[in-house]
Amino acid sequence: MSPKQADSGWTEPKPTALLVLADGTVLEGMGFGAAGHAVGEVCFNTAMTGYEEILTDPSYAGQIITFTFPHIGNVGTNEEDIETVNMAATPGARGVILHSPITEPSNYRSALHLDQWLKRRGIMGLSGIDTRALTVLIREKGMPNAVIAHEPSGKFDLDALKKAAREWPGLVGMDLVPMVTSGQRFTWDETPWLWGKGYGRQTAPEFHVVAIDYGIKRNILRQLAEQGCRVTVVPAKTSAEDIFALKPDGVFLSNGPGDPAATGEYAVPVIKKLVSSGTPTFGICLGHQMLGLALGGRTMKMHQGHHGANHPVKDMTTGKVEITSMNHGFAVDKDSLPKNVQQTHVSLFDGSNCGIALSDLPVFSVQYHPEASPGPRDSHYLFRRFVELMRTRKAQAA
Repeated sequence: MSPKQADSGWTEPKPTALLVLADGTVLEGMGFGAAGHAVGEVCFNTAMTGYEEILTDPSYAGQIITFTFPHIGNVGTNEEDIETVNMAATPGARGVILHSPITEPSNYRSALHLDQWLKRRGIMGLSGIDTRALTVLIREKGMPNAVIAHEPSGKFDLDALKKAAREWPGLVGMDLVPMVTSGQRFTWDETPWLWGKGYGRQTAPEFHVVAIDYGIKRNILRQLAEQGCRVTVVPAKTSAEDIFALKPDGVFLSNGPGDPAATGEYAVPVIKKLVSSGTPTFGICLGHQMLGLALGGRTMKMHQGHHGANHPVKDMTTGKVEITSMNHGFAVDKDSLPKNVQQTHVSLFDGSNCGIALSDLPVFSVQYHPEASPGPRDSHYLFRRFVELMRTRKAQAA
């Protein structure tokens, strides 16, 4: 420091937030959002839009999100762009990490600054670190367990934070669905948002779909309603018998957080009964993984996972490539699938499985998020494919 700087009294700002990794590494920065600390798995998301939808996606329960895009906060927040259905549940993400401070909002739809929005939801944030270096670390070493802590006074019990990060068991073997699933059954008829009109309503449904809520997103339900479905959403532990009693034309297996093998302890036996009944069935993300388990496959933990809105996937049934939205840290082991299960979609980033279908029953699923929100709309056709299966089954039964 020069004499002039010393005379001016300039000092380095005191860190008010920390990211403490399980190996003892400590990253210092400036805090925002809620005060406190939370433990979780650190991942990175490469999407350039949709931070509000990402932060309210129940599939992110148990995770701390590092955004690689710099302008987070630029469109503010509102009550229309959230994805959580069960508002009483634990928020999706446990924390958020940014390179730069929150960008001031500049959007006519903004109702609240992101900082205040995070405070209301109990989500803490950290800015001012090298997110590119953190992303490289995750790519090289995998997604680390860590504690994110925000204390405006800058006083931290570092030993306690290191201990919490070191002792957290991680997502393998962890069933997080009870934290996010709905507590009771309800119906859904809201359709997607339109410019100048907002959300609409499905008033003349052709089909009845029962959606099992493992942490379902609102835009999945909207897409089903848009395709002519009346949707009944049921809690994750609903029995197959109770689902059949609702007389569905089709069953939907939703996205959700945690280890599919852990949730599968109670979900897979139900899915097996649904599949064997011949009821048209469609799964997304966690629903896809547990369908894979129900059909005799295995799931595995991924090194860095897939989190973003720019993932190329090839539809092996048509030869077309679609750009998709993804959010998962587990995957179906394609080599474990039995012969009657066709691999329908493959990631062009790493060759991992992204879709399956039964050759003899109207059952299929995908690993990615065809509803987007955020992300491209290339994969909306999958909802139409589901509807066609229900239409065919209905015609055969007539």
